Amino acid sequence: MNKITVSAPGKLMLFGEHAVVYGRPCIVTAVGQRMKVTVELSNDPFFELKAPDVSVEGYKKQMIDLSIGEIPKGAKFVEIAMYNFYNCYKSYTKNTGIRITTKSQFSSQFGFGSSSASTVCVIKALSELMGVKLTNMEIFKLAYKTVLDIQGVASGFDVAAATFGGTLYYVIGGKILKPLNLPSLPLIVGYSGIKADTVTLVNFVKEKAKKYPKVIDDIYTSIEDLVNLAKKALLKGDFQTVGELMNFNQGYLSSLGVSNDKLEAMIYAARNAGAYGAKLSGAGGGDCMIALAPTKSKKAVEQAINKASLPLRGKAGGQHIDIKTNVEGVRIEKYGK
Repeated sequence: MNKITVSAPGKLMLFGEHAVVYGRPCIVTAVGQRMKVTVELSNDPFFELKAPDVSVEGYKKQMIDLSIGEIPKGAKFVEIAMYNFYNCYKSYTKNTGIRITTKSQFSSQFGFGSSSASTVCVIKALSELMGVKLTNMEIFKLAYKTVLDIQGVASGFDVAAATFGGTLYYVIGGKILKPLNLPSLPLIVGYSGIKADTVTLVNFVKEKAKKYPKVIDDIYTSIEDLVNLAKKALLKGDFQTVGELMNFNQGYLSSLGVSNDKLEAMIYAARNAGAYGAKLSGAGGGDCMIALAPTKSKKAVEQAINKASLPLRGKAGGQHIDIKTNVEGVRIEKYGK
């Protein structure tokens, strides 16, 4: 075997944004749009990457130069994942090269965790090709290290979702990583049309915490309480309570300053159309919002998200996205020769 295709899911945060960076729990779910990565061994000792979704075409360098020099933004996670794998497992031979092609089923603009998903895929693929056969926890730890190496700060919940799938109760670095065995999770998802930068937003809240340490810590404690209540409600299938807790969580995120008018317009449109609750999902500043609604209101909520408007400015730019949640984690799609 010298070729393999692996896929991993994207993610959506249900509860616990920002507080998770400081050791508080969160709840995250894996979504049905997947990142697919094909890894092929070659006799030419070069690393080659084709990643059209992030505008990387014809990227090539010698294997011995992995991690050295300037790396295009769209290639960083793949390249550093390879470097970390070889550095850790010493499986590289000087006459072997690697060709990698990535293809995403979702736009990198959505904030579904495409970088983490591609990192997990690369490590899984290499472990299979090189006969190392890593467990999911070993894949998670190496992928999390890769994200930390690149970003400097990361909670790792998106790596966990890509690796393990399902819906997870999670604490930073995988200190707690508990699958919630949910039969279903009928989320309604809307995209704001704005690409958010997670690291910038995390640093923004960090600076606010320096000025108001007790206030921000109290908010994180309240968010932790919400996460634990939401965990119980989800396991009971009590989506009305989950929705109500979403509304509380959104209030805390707004007070941290990470919501914006477009997200708020979509959130309130969803609530007014009959949703039990709605909130932003992720770091904020853009990307996606989520809602839970009774079956009878689902269509109305979806339409309301699409039609959400801003006072004096018209349409907010909301776009309902039809996705599955609570899906399978990293998996092998195809072997080749």
